[in-house]
Amino acid sequence: MTRAHLLPAASQRRPTVALLLGLALAFCLAVLSIQSSFFAAPGAPGRRLDLDAGDVRELAGFQSRVQQCVASRGLGLTADIIDHCKLVLKFPEGTNSTWYNTQFKIFEPLEYKYDVCEAILLWEQYRNMTTVLTREYLDVRPDGWLDYAAKRIAQLGADKCYNRTLCDELLSILLPAKPPFHPRQFATCAVVGNSGDLLKKEFGQEIDAHDAVFRDNEAPVNQKYAKHVGLKRDFRLVVRGAARNMAPILKGSSDEALIIKSLTHKEINAVIKELPNPVYLFQGIVLRRGAKGTGMKSIELALSMCDIIDMYGFTVDPGYTEWTRYFSAPRKGHNPLQGRAYYQLLECLGVIRIHSPMRAQRVEDWSDIPSKEEIRRAHAAAFRLKKHETGQPAELGPFSNCKVWGTVDPDYGPVSGTSDMSELRKNSNYRKWELLPLEKLRREAQEHYIQMDGVSLYKMDGNKLDDLVCVRHQRSSS
Repeated sequence: MTRAHLLPAASQRRPTVALLLGLALAFCLAVLSIQSSFFAAPGAPGRRLDLDAGDVRELAGFQSRVQQCVASRGLGLTADIIDHCKLVLKFPEGTNSTWYNTQFKIFEPLEYKYDVCEAILLWEQYRNMTTVLTREYLDVRPDGWLDYAAKRIAQLGADKCYNRTLCDELLSILLPAKPPFHPRQFATCAVVGNSGDLLKKEFGQEIDAHDAVFRDNEAPVNQKYAKHVGLKRDFRLVVRGAARNMAPILKGSSDEALIIKSLTHKEINAVIKELPNPVYLFQGIVLRRGAKGTGMKSIELALSMCDIIDMYGFTVDPGYTEWTRYFSAPRKGHNPLQGRAYYQLLECLGVIRIHSPMRAQRVEDWSDIPSKEEIRRAHAAAFRLKKHETGQPAELGPFSNCKVWGTVDPDYGPVSGTSDMSELRKNSNYRKWELLPLEKLRREAQEHYIQMDGVSLYKMDGNKLDDLVCVRHQRSSS
C-alpha cells in the first residue's frame, strides 16, 4: 500500500506545515500563560517563578520542533501537542489497523500519547549507563545476590539465592566483575532488525560501514543476504529461547558478543562453556510503554555504547499488513503501529536515525531533527521541572539520580568464566572486552570516563528515573 493510499482524501486540503507549527506554538504559549499563573502562587519566590516559566517555555519550543520533525519524517504521522510535555502521535484516518487484541477485543489504535519530558530524561540517561549485568552490581545493590540474582536464573528451584555459592556458580560463566563495555565506545552503530522490508533495499555496505553492528536473535548473516543486511557482526541480543541455539547462530564468528535478554540456566551455561564468544546478560529497565521486543532492548544496549545509532530492518513504513522476517515465512508478531509511532518519536528526540525503503531515496539531511544543543536545553528544563514536582533540589549532573552508592577496587573481581570450560573457550579471546585497557578506548570514551570519575551507572528497577545504582572505582586507603 503506498503512502497516498494511507492518507485521507481531506489531506489535500490540510494546512501547510508552517501554519501547523504556528498554531502549535500559539497553543503552547497559551498553555505557558496558564501554567505561569500556577507557578505565580501567592508567596512563591520570584526567582522560582522565572525558572519554572522559562523551563516551560523552553519545553514548549522543543515540542514544536518535535512536531515539525514528525510532520517532515513521519510518512503520514502527525503530532498534536497537549502541553509542554505531552503530545499525541496520530496515524491518518483510513490507516489499516490489522492487529487485533484478543484480550481487549479491539484493533490496534491509531493514536498514541507520550510524555516527551519523561522520554528525553529516560533515553538521555542511557548514554551514561551500563546495560550488562556485572558482579559489582550484584555486590552493591541491596540484596543483589539474595533477591535480584535469583531473578536472572531459571530453574533455580527457589525464589531467592539462599545458597549464594550455587547462584555464583550458575552466573559466573557470563558475569564480568566490571562493565565490559563503556559509554561512547563507538562513534557510529547500526541496529539491524529482522523485518522483510530489508529485502527491498541493499543496505548491506552501508550497515557494514558502522563502527559496530547490533543484531537480534536468530537473524542469519551470510552471503545470501549480504547485500541487504551486511556481513559485519559485533553484538547480538537474544531472548532465552534463541540462546539455547546460540552455537549455530554464532557459527562463523568467534568474536561476536552475545547478550542474553532475560535469564540463564544450566542448559544455556553448558552451551556457553563450549563457545569462544563473549556472552553476557542484559541489565536494563523493563519498558512498560512504547514499542516492545528485542529491538527496543537493542537500542538501549547500543545507546549505552554509541554516539550515533542508525536503525535498519524495523517495519516503520506505511502499508505494512503482516509480520515478516527477511529469512523466514510471515508470522504473527508485535504491534507495528505502536512500534512505528514510538520509533518515530525516538528519532525526533535524537535517539536514533531511521533507515527504511521509503526513506532510502532521501538525501541524508537530519536538520529537521532537534540539534544536540536543543536536546541538551530541553533535557535540563525537563529535569528541573521533574525535581520541582517532587520537591527535590534541581542539581544537574550525572549522579543526581543515584539512589544507591557503592565502592569497589579498580582491580576488583575475576573475569567471567568457570574452571570447567572447554579448552576452546579457555584458549579463545572471549575475555577481550573485560581486559581492554582504558587507553585502548577511543578518545571520546576516555574523556567520558574521566568526566564520570570512573563511576558506573546501572538501572535498579522498573523505568523510574531516580533509582540508579552507582559504583565508584577507587582503591581503599591502607
